Amino acid sequence: MGIWDIMLIIAVVVVLIGVGLYFLYRWSTKKQAEQHNMVQAHKQSVSIYVIDKKKDKLQNAGFPKAMADQIPRMSKLMKMPLVKAKIGPQIMTLMCDKDVYEALPLKKTVNVEIAGAYIVSMKGQKTKREMAEIRASRRRPANEAAAEKTMSFMDKVKAKLGR
Repeated sequence: MGIWDIMLIIAVVVVLIGVGLYFLYRWSTKKQAEQHNMVQAHKQSVSIYVIDKKKDKLQNAGFPKAMADQIPRMSKLMKMPLVKAKIGPQIMTLMCDKDVYEALPLKKTVNVEIAGAYIVSMKGQKTKREMAEIRASRRRPANEAAAEKTMSFMDKVKAKLGR
């Protein structure tokens, strides 16, 4: 076997992998669109009290066996954002969208849209940019306080005088 035969075999394998990934992508896109339409059709607006939120495996979440059997294998292995909330008189563990998970406040009542045991969106949710600004403003005072601790006495005097 010459070098050209090996290069031809490698090229054929790469093309086959590319074609396989293309069809897998198309299949997953169609499936995701169907699931999105189903979620949009079945969502309902509910007021919940957020007790706790954490990222954990779905096996540890305590979902009923019938629901756990319907979850895809890959999702069972991944850590998912979970929210423990009180909906009316009942306390439930719900799965959550990543953006909604970051915006949900703890120990507060919030209006959310739920489809089954999945929190789809939150009323009045902030955008990613607004969330980043909030996080930055929370960190800023701590950084300024740390900088003041490291300043010498003369530096503090100069800062107060504006020099």
